[in-house]
Amino acid sequence: MSSKPAGVIDFNADIGESFAGYKLGFDEEIVKFITSANIATGFHAGDPDWMARTVALAERHGVGVGAHPAYPDLGGFGRREMALTPEEIHNIVKYQVGALSAFTAGHRLQHVKPHGALYNRAVRDEPVARAIVQAVKSIDRDLIHVVLAGSIWEQVARHEGVRVARECYADRAVTRDGTLVPRSQPGAVVHDEAEVVERSRKLATEGRVIAIDGTEIDFSADSICLHGDTAGAVELARAVRSELEGAGVEIRRMSEIV
Repeated sequence: MSSKPAGVIDFNADIGESFAGYKLGFDEEIVKFITSANIATGFHAGDPDWMARTVALAERHGVGVGAHPAYPDLGGFGRREMALTPEEIHNIVKYQVGALSAFTAGHRLQHVKPHGALYNRAVRDEPVARAIVQAVKSIDRDLIHVVLAGSIWEQVARHEGVRVARECYADRAVTRDGTLVPRSQPGAVVHDEAEVVERSRKLATEGRVIAIDGTEIDFSADSICLHGDTAGAVELARAVRSELEGAGVEIRRMSEIV
């Protein structure tokens, strides 16, 4: 299990998802409130120029830099399932993590968190989870693996003996078994600020969350994620951080927690 101190949590967001001349998200503002950043690596969003800019932005703000690898699916923003073999998944993850690390100070990342459909596949598919974990481990054994708390993926990562940060979501609904509600279903993304803030407080202080069917479940985690492209993301990030700090929760980079 994680040795995370009580009352301490990381706050992460997916950023760097602009591409060429298209600007997506509010990275310059979001980065002021988070402690770890998951930066797109070119397969679902981002490109070399945006990767360089976003890494520099995160480093200026003292935010932990992580790779956000995805299926090679620019047209679908990495949210479409792809029939890749475990070997192919191992290689695309290794490729993307290596690319982003080249832009960082000392060529070192803090963590790796897959994106979209690849993330969701790892939650339920043991061979895919193992391919991702082993790809990251082959690059740097000290990299933190961000996984959905309580998933098969977490079990695989712990069996491999790597550093694990269990993740939960401020703005995504979960089922009673702790998995994310598919975006195709109503209520999958939580937009109401008061609800996002209360979910985050409950997750950080009680280790519990209300599932989409109203069931309250255990959901102990090391990091809370807020999507940078969610409507009103800057205001949500500010409100969540303010609420957590007001509740006595210390916000730290995940490398200082796990």
